[in-house]
Parts: sequence; structure tokens; C-alpha cells
Amino acid sequence: MPNSNAKLRRSPRGGQEAGRRELVSRSLQSAEHCLEDQDYGTAYAHYLLVLNLAPELKTSVKETFQFTLFKWAEELDSLARIQDLFNCYEQALELYPNDEVICNSMGEHLFRMGFRDEAAGYFHKAVKLNPDFADAKENFYRVANWLVERWHFIMLNDAKRNLTYLKAIENAVCSGCKSVLDIGTGTGILSMFAKKAGASSVYACELSKTMYELACDVVAANNMEREIKLLHLKSLDIEIPKHIPERVSLVVTETVDAGLFGEGIVESLIHAWEHLLLQPKAKNQDGSTEDCGRVIPSSATIFGMAVECKEIRRHHRVETQEVAGVLLPNSVQFFSPTYAFAGSEETVEPYTTEKLSRIPGGYKPLTEPFQVMTVDFNNLQELKSLAGRKPWKLSQPVTEGGTLDAVVVWFVLQLDDEHALSTSPSEETCWEQAVYPVQGLSDFSVKAGDTVMMEVCCQDCYLKIQKISFSTSECGMDCSDGDDTLSLGNEAELCNALASLQTTSKQDGEGQVCVLESTEIALLNNAPYHRCFKAAMGKVLSSLNPSKDLQSMDVDGHGSGVNLQEDQNKSSVDVVPDPLYILDVSEGFSILPIIAGKLGPVKAYSSVEKEQHQAVLNIISEANHFPKETLEFWLSHLEDENVVLQRPKSDKLWSIIILDVIETSGLIQQEVMEKAAISRCLLHSGGKIFPQYVLVYGMLVESQSLLLESAVQGTEPTLGFNIAPFINQFKVPVRVYLDLSTLPCVPLSKPAELLRLDLMNPLLNSSSREVKVQICKSGQVTAIPFWYHLHLDEEHSLNTSDEFSHWKQAAVVLDEPIQVQIGDELVLEVQHHKSNISITVKQ
Repeated sequence: MPNSNAKLRRSPRGGQEAGRRELVSRSLQSAEHCLEDQDYGTAYAHYLLVLNLAPELKTSVKETFQFTLFKWAEELDSLARIQDLFNCYEQALELYPNDEVICNSMGEHLFRMGFRDEAAGYFHKAVKLNPDFADAKENFYRVANWLVERWHFIMLNDAKRNLTYLKAIENAVCSGCKSVLDIGTGTGILSMFAKKAGASSVYACELSKTMYELACDVVAANNMEREIKLLHLKSLDIEIPKHIPERVSLVVTETVDAGLFGEGIVESLIHAWEHLLLQPKAKNQDGSTEDCGRVIPSSATIFGMAVECKEIRRHHRVETQEVAGVLLPNSVQFFSPTYAFAGSEETVEPYTTEKLSRIPGGYKPLTEPFQVMTVDFNNLQELKSLAGRKPWKLSQPVTEGGTLDAVVVWFVLQLDDEHALSTSPSEETCWEQAVYPVQGLSDFSVKAGDTVMMEVCCQDCYLKIQKISFSTSECGMDCSDGDDTLSLGNEAELCNALASLQTTSKQDGEGQVCVLESTEIALLNNAPYHRCFKAAMGKVLSSLNPSKDLQSMDVDGHGSGVNLQEDQNKSSVDVVPDPLYILDVSEGFSILPIIAGKLGPVKAYSSVEKEQHQAVLNIISEANHFPKETLEFWLSHLEDENVVLQRPKSDKLWSIIILDVIETSGLIQQEVMEKAAISRCLLHSGGKIFPQYVLVYGMLVESQSLLLESAVQGTEPTLGFNIAPFINQFKVPVRVYLDLSTLPCVPLSKPAELLRLDLMNPLLNSSSREVKVQICKSGQVTAIPFWYHLHLDEEHSLNTSDEFSHWKQAAVVLDEPIQVQIGDELVLEVQHHKSNISITVKQ
């Protein structure tokens, strides 16, 4: 009987097991049928059931489950069912918590939706799970540049800056400031300075999730986690006693940018004085400041200087009226986004930034440095009056003639009475300078004795320098009235008006305003680029339409375009030739389709998206007497804008497809080889992709600057605090947006060809190769800068490192420097994966 009873007790379990197996088997079959029918949602549900019922099948169905998940996620994404999408990934990660592929895919969805902090976490986890997972590494490197901006490394390596802050904080704490709030703590270094100086209570706030978590790790590693309270908050959201128990006696912050106010320091300090700080020390009060509040930095003085700079000019002013035979009509006015009156909704900052000591071609001062304004961070009323202060005028005499290209700005940050930091271009500093390009004048040439005039205000948390113009010395009047913005005398007003007749902006006349990114303006100014494309396109079109003399069809840009139309009208009496189809899928503003339209009977398609840019291209076409049907906008023909590469018509193929291969940052565009593969299928016989192939060049250099800009170099620059291992998790192996012509470095080899990327003939491509490089100078190899030669054909090529290039360059920075002697030979292993180039030295 006991045995019989045991059988009876086991029987239900046996039946349950059989039922489970049956259900799993049926669900697997159903999932496979759903996949065949592309019903990914139902297939996903079946796989979830299978994996919950039969965890032992996780390994065998893993790849199919991943495929199903990714397909279903794409579908949910297209339907904007975002919450369902994330629910699916969370379910998948419960089943496969250590699957790097699912982690990476989750990160990609998060990044596309703007959740960069969260995306970084998944990319980072994927890389930790599989350090050789190329997709995850590339994704992590890209998002790391967003989350931990590169200036963190440069500043932490600036020992002078760190020591100056430390001494100022020590002085404050010794004078009685025992409770400290660090606003925008970053890595937490200023908070740790305060604790080291002897502060009894230290609080720190950081809005960025990534930087907050990094600061927590840093503070813990330095054994201060119990002594520094970190808050994942914006300082404006801190409340007493909810977040900190009482008002503090010292606020330390470095929430300043190149233009001083752009990080919101004024707003945060107004709030701090009103809600978080003790009252300031009275002017006549002596003795301890223990019961008083103060701020480090205590004040700042902003300086400016008018300069001539060819590099700034070519990025902010279109300097030509004709590009490769295409006339740019006066009715079109090009501006960069920094221009106050350009009317661009995308204007974020009224200035750009440059490290003037390293700007290509240098710069020439046109005026003496002048004081723009001062600000006392310990004066609440002064801070509150900044935003409401009306614009005031400044004028400065020209001391040396030249071209008025920009007003550049820097500041001296007074930490306390004894310690200051300067961001002047003449100082050795980790800071860049703010640049206010001069745009919209009819003439930019100034001479000694002229007067540069401008209007200054603080608006929307930014220092704005606008309405920059000049009056000639013949006028004999100084049109500035200092800080008095309301009472310009009649004589001065007349002088201003006369000056405006000579130098006022073109925006007052009729015309089409076109706001371009600075790199797009630099591209328009890149004459060799457009000449090269014109010659290469002409060669292809001539070979495809040999009956036409392309030279006779080339409009000269000065009204003779009528001849082209007449020729086409005459030919239509006999036989109207089929047009040749050209597609330009360059990113941003491009006039290559118009240049192509000058070369014969073509239909040129532009992929320009912005309506303003389309309107300007139409105006340029009309000014060059093009028939309306010559230029069309490709995206308006597409049902699905995500599928840009397709036939021009069901029965037609392309003669030329122009691809954007190189980003202006110096990296290869993402998915360029995939785009090339599709493009090859869309070309008719004799058609070409431009560029046809790309050669990657590089050389070995010794550069301390690249090391300092890429990773924190040990504990010495951070004054003994252990920060480097934590922030260096976010270092990336490739530095971008470099100017090799001014990069402080010593070349240790000659340039060498590293890799070939062939867009027309994929059989010539190799995903990796070894290159032997001869050392021509002894030293330490710290980096390998690289650039590209874009070959439109065998005769026409573009070098992305030449002086006219709108592209910047990039460099691989080695983890450890390699000592070399002249005559040595190093072997480089070069790999290309998607848009990522990795270069390693084989030891």
C-alpha cells in the first residue's frame, strides 16, 4: 500500500509534467508559424510562455528569441507604443539578465528616444559583459561623449586650476565657513576640497544621473561617503529642511562656460542667496564670518577684443558670390546660428567657442582688450538686476587695420581676494574663449582710428554681444556712451546713423535669409571641394551621354544659362534626350545638385530637408536660369523617408549617387558601407557612387595635449584625490574635432596609408589589415591622428586635412605611450567595423 500510495501521489505530478511538455511543444510550434507569417508580437508572447515554463530551453532558443524580440520592438517603435516596447525589453532581461546583445539593443532604443543617461548604462553593461562586442563599444563611445563632456578631463588635469580652488576653499573654511554646498559638483572634487579643509557639513548636488553616480563612486573611493551628502538634484529644487537641514555659510561652484553665464550661474546663485545661504557679511563687519554666507567665486570681470581671424570668418560668412560656376545671388543672405537677427529658432547660444591659441591660421587683435562688465556673485541685488538691465553700448578704437571678423570674450574669475583664474587666450588655461562672429555688414574692413561699436546685455542666461558694427575715422565721433543706454545725444545719434549707412547689415533690404550651421558655411567656402565634384560629375555625365558637349552646356553663372535652355528647346524639336538622374544624399545644405544641373540634361535631386534651405536652393536655381524641372527635392517623393535610397522612377536608375561618407567630426559616417551596397544596385551601367573609394591615412605622434584631453593622468593633477579610475571609465579611444595643423604634437613617422574603403568595388575591401610604419624621430608614441583622401575617381580627390577643408580630423589615443627610436618599425593593426576605426599597435 505505501508503494501504491506513492504512485498515486506522483501521478498528478507526472500528468502535470506531461501537460507542461505538451504546452511547451505546441507554443514552440505556434511561435515558429507566427515567425513565418511575420506576426512577431504573437511569436514573442509564445516564446515568453515557453521560456517561463521551460527555463532549460534558454540556450537553444536564445538566438530565435532575440530575433523575435528585435523585430517586435521595431514594430512597437513604429507604432509609438513606447511603454510596451520597454516592457518587452524588461521581460527579456529578466530571462537573460547577462545578455550583451539585448542590453545593447535596449540602449539603442533609449538613446534614440533621448534617454542618454539610461542608454549609457545599458551600453556600459554590454561592454562589461563582452569587451569585444564591437557594436556596444561603438555605442558606448558615442554616448560617453554626450554624458561626460571632454572638458571634464582637461579641467581635472589642470593642476593650477585645482590648486587655486583648493586654496580659496581652505581660506573660506579657516575664516569660519563650516557648512558648504557644492552646486554642480561633477566628480565631487570641490566638495572633497571643502571636507579636506575642515568643513563640518558638506552637501553637493548634481543634475546629471551619470555624473551623480560617478561622484558617489569617487566620494566613496576617497572614504568621504559619510561626510559628504550627495543630492541628485538641480540646486533650484533643493529645499530646507527636506534636503539639507539649514542654510549653509559657503557655496562653491564652477557652473560657468566660456561666456561665463551660459551654465546658469546667475539663476542658481539668486536662488541660493534667497533660499540656501546665510546672509552675506555686512560691509563694515569685522571678525569671523561663521554666521555669514559667501560664494566662491566671489566675482568676475569679463573682457573682450575685436579680432581678425580667417578661420572664424570662413565658418560664419559666405565669402564668395560664385561656387564652381553657380552664382549665389545677392538676394540670399547667409548667416550662422550665432547671428542675433537671423531669425533661426535653433539658436541656442549667441556665441561659439574656440581655443584661440590653437586656432588654424591664428588671429590678429584689432583693438586693445577692453572691459565688458563685472559681476559680484556675493551681491544678490546685482545678480537680480542683471537679467532686467537694459542693453548698453560699448565702443572701442581700432588700433590695427584689418578685417573685423569677431569679438572674442574671456574672463577673470576672482575666487577670493587672493586667488583668481583667467581664461585669457594669452594664458596657459584649460578654457576656451567665447566668440561672437561679426555678420551682416556690407563692409568688414577697418583701419586704425575707426571705432568698433556693439551692444551688450544679459538675456536668457547668456551674455549677448550684438549689433557689432564700426564707424570710420572720418566720422570723428565716439558713438559709445558707456553704461548710459538711454541718453545718446543728437550728435552721437547722427554719427550712428551715418555709420549705419556705411556698415549696416543687409537684413534691412529684401531677400531670403538662410541660417546655416558653421560647418555648412565652411563647406560653401570650400572652393576645391566644389570644383572637384564638378569635374568628376562632368566626366561621368560625358561618358554616359557622349553625343552632348558638356562644356558647351556649362553655364558661366552670369546669365548665359539661357543658352542651355535654348539648346534644350532646339533639341526637343528633334528628340528630347532622356535626362540623367543624380541623387545627392549629403547631410545638410548642399549645392552639388545645382552644379550637376549645369552640366547637361539632368534631373538632380537634393535631399535637403529644411523648407528654408529648399527655398534658397530654388532662388539660386532661378538666378542661374535653370528650368524648374532641373532640381527637385527627393524627400517629397518618398512615401517612407527612412528609405532614402531607391530608384528615381520604377523604370529608371541613377547615373550618380553622392553619399556623405565622412562626418565633420573626422569619423566615418554610420552605415556608409551598407548605403554603398544599396546604391550599387540602383546605378545603371556606367553610373558611379561619389566618392568611389576612400583612403585612410595616419601617422604616429607624441602629444601630451591629447593625453590630457582624453583621460585624467593619475592622482597628481587632482591633488592626491582618487578620481582617475572612475572618470576614465568614460574615456573614448578616439578624439574628434581636431585641427592637425595646430595640434601640439611631434610627428614620429611620415603619413602612411592605413585602410581602403571601396564603395564601388567591395571585393577590394578588407575589414582589417596590418600596416608597417617606420619611425623617423625618437620619442613616445601617444596617439595616431588619421584623416581621409576621398577619391571621386582616379583623377579627382579631396584631402580632409587640407586648409580649405570643412572637415576636422580625429586621432586614436593609446592607453599606454610606446617608447620608440629612430629606425624602429611598428606594426599597426587597423580594423573597420561599421563607422568605427580602431588602430592598435602590435607589440
